[in-house]
Amino acid sequence: MNLQNYFSESKGRGILATGNAEGVIDTAIYSRPHVMDKNTVAFIMRDRLSHKNLQENSRANYMYLEGGPGFNGVRLFMTKVNETQDSNLIQSMTRRKLSPEEDKAKGKKFLVYFKIDRVLNLIGGDEIAIN
Repeated sequence: MNLQNYFSESKGRGILATGNAEGVIDTAIYSRPHVMDKNTVAFIMRDRLSHKNLQENSRANYMYLEGGPGFNGVRLFMTKVNETQDSNLIQSMTRRKLSPEEDKAKGKKFLVYFKIDRVLNLIGGDEIAIN
């Protein structure tokens, strides 16, 4: 599977799961990841619970449910490897456009990079090879 093609061609909804140092799990709605290369994705995050959890526990899981009938999609098992607050880079990658005032009111943004550890089908335990 080519993740760049998959996420640019499919429509759907994503959920990011993170946990704190004690293992308390949180889930949050997230848009499609930015595919940086075949083994790395990135998400733009605000300074909220998901971002806070990643400061304590670098592991995360992203579940993507394709739109349409049935249950198709993927699960990405990931480890945080880096983050930046480079506002120019983040702005260039932002898909949702807000006014500067609205954006500032929502708080700081981070671009958080993840190494993909495994990719599984949405249902079942079949591992998907990425290329």
